[in-house]
Amino acid sequence: MKYELENVKPMDIEAKSFDIITEELGDTKLIPGTELIVKRCIHTSADFDYATNLCFSDHVVDIALEAIKNGACIVTDTQMAKAGINKKVLSRYGGEVYCFMSDEDVAEIAGKNGTTRATASMDKAASLDKKLIFAIGNAPTALVRLYELIQDGKLKPELIIGVPVGFVNVVQSKEIIMEADVPYIVARGRKGGSNIAACICNALLYMASNNERQ
Repeated sequence: MKYELENVKPMDIEAKSFDIITEELGDTKLIPGTELIVKRCIHTSADFDYATNLCFSDHVVDIALEAIKNGACIVTDTQMAKAGINKKVLSRYGGEVYCFMSDEDVAEIAGKNGTTRATASMDKAASLDKKLIFAIGNAPTALVRLYELIQDGKLKPELIIGVPVGFVNVVQSKEIIMEADVPYIVARGRKGGSNIAACICNALLYMASNNERQ
C-alpha cells in the first residue's frame, strides 16, 4: 500500500494540525473561551474525547489568566509535567514551576506517614507562601489531599487542573475536586496524563501572552 505524504513546511505543521482538529470537530459545541484549551488537549493526544470530557468551572479561564498575570506558580505531581510547561513564558509574570516528588524530605514524610509521595508533596506545596495553580496529571492521591487541605482551610488554590490518568480512584478524585468550591479544569473519567496537564498549562500561558499583545 502506498501512502501519499503531505508536503507541509515544518513551521506550518502545528497550524495544519489545528486546522484538521477544527474541521473534524465540526459542529461540536465548545464552551466559549475554552476552545484553545480543548484543541491543545486534542493536539497533544489525538483524542477527540477531550471535546466532551473536559469540565470547566464558571469563569475559570479568566480567573486562571488573572492568576498567571499576578505571578502565580504552578505545582505539578510529575517531573514530566514540569518539563513540559513553558517556564520561559511563566517567568515573564514572576511565576515558577515546582515538583516536589523527588525531594528527600517528601520521601521521608511519605514513608513515615504511610502515604504516597504525591500526598506528601501537596502538603509541602501548601506551605508555600505563593499563589498556586496545581496541575495534576498522574496521582489521584494528590487530588484527594488537595481536597482535604481545602476543606481544612489550609489551602486556597487559584486553580486546580485535575487530569490524572488511570483506574484506581481516578474518577472519584476528579469528581470531589469539582465539589471543592475552587476554580477547576478537570478531565472527567479515566483519561488524562502529565502531557495533558502540561498542555493545559501551556494553553493558558499562551492565552495570557497573546492577550497582552492585543
